[in-house]
Amino acid sequence: MSSLRQTILLVEDNEHDAFLLRRALDKARINCSLQVVVTGQEALDYLGGVSVYADRDRYPMPVLVFLDLTLPLVHGLEVLAWARLQPELVGLAFVILSSSEGERDRQRAAALGVRAYLVKPPTAEMMARAGLVDDRGP
Repeated sequence: MSSLRQTILLVEDNEHDAFLLRRALDKARINCSLQVVVTGQEALDYLGGVSVYADRDRYPMPVLVFLDLTLPLVHGLEVLAWARLQPELVGLAFVILSSSEGERDRQRAAALGVRAYLVKPPTAEMMARAGLVDDRGP
């Protein structure tokens, strides 16, 4: 692993939820660069390297995406489905963050290969139980 911090992308339109995730990452001692976008369209643009997100020095490819489901413009599951069709994103890990424990969303997310489905707000303990953190980080 290089000396550069790995990047995590958070796709979340609620500032409070974004704050809670930052806090959980800090508590879990995950040393990363956290990039935040607030709409599903911004997530597509970031992951696709479109527009301002083409600058990969400023907006590096993430190693992990925390993805809310209920987003403005493009739903989280649509972002995930699109990402799974992109050859350059095949190995990218996604974790769903949702306030809903709906079985239908869980099943669709699982079918699209998510690493975990966490109910908001995420805690450091929830991330550890899901196997998302250990002593080496994400």
